[in-house]
Amino acid sequence: MMPAYFLVQATITDEPRYQKYREAVVPFIASFGGKIAARGAKVDVLEGEHDTRSVVMFEFPTMEAIHAFWNSPDYVPIKKLREGAATINVWAFPGI
Repeated sequence: MMPAYFLVQATITDEPRYQKYREAVVPFIASFGGKIAARGAKVDVLEGEHDTRSVVMFEFPTMEAIHAFWNSPDYVPIKKLREGAATINVWAFPGI
């Protein structure tokens, strides 16, 4: 099995509401085998540009596990918790 990584970069506009999302999504991600690899990480730019937002990274057992989490009908009500609280960028990629 090849691990896979799920990165989230958020612009949070309502911290209390976003916290409710965090409290719901982290255990849900864990149910798909995802675990936090970095949280609130400040990116150290060695070359190029970065917009200074922190990054959260999860490691999953496979890309299929990421897609199962992301496309799960059970994720829909959890996702609604962050509506109006943040805008996010999300990336997923396989490891080696």
